[in-house]
Amino acid sequence: MSPITTHILDLESGLPAADVSVALFKEQKGSWQELAKGKTDSDGRVKTFLAPGSLVAGTYKLVFNVGAYFDARSKKSFYKSVPVEFSIDVVDRHFHVPLLISPFGYSTYRGS
Repeated sequence: MSPITTHILDLESGLPAADVSVALFKEQKGSWQELAKGKTDSDGRVKTFLAPGSLVAGTYKLVFNVGAYFDARSKKSFYKSVPVEFSIDVVDRHFHVPLLISPFGYSTYRGS
């Protein structure tokens, strides 16, 4: 399993958010380097592509393309993307970053 995983739940429908593009970036010298990208599966999860190889301490960012997800469902949405920045200082742990979305709000937390 990847050391960084995520899943997305659509709070309006109560279902996993499938086919959402997600990209992982690492901050390096004041700019963001893309490490990986992919899409959520039918369970709203991205399990395998994030953080290939070993983690190093630093600041990371997941960017969720929720605007396209809602557009594909003919739903008006306030947010086009959701960036979630987080710090990793202990590299031998698993980091799960879930996202709860609705057309006009979102929430995230450090999962397990």
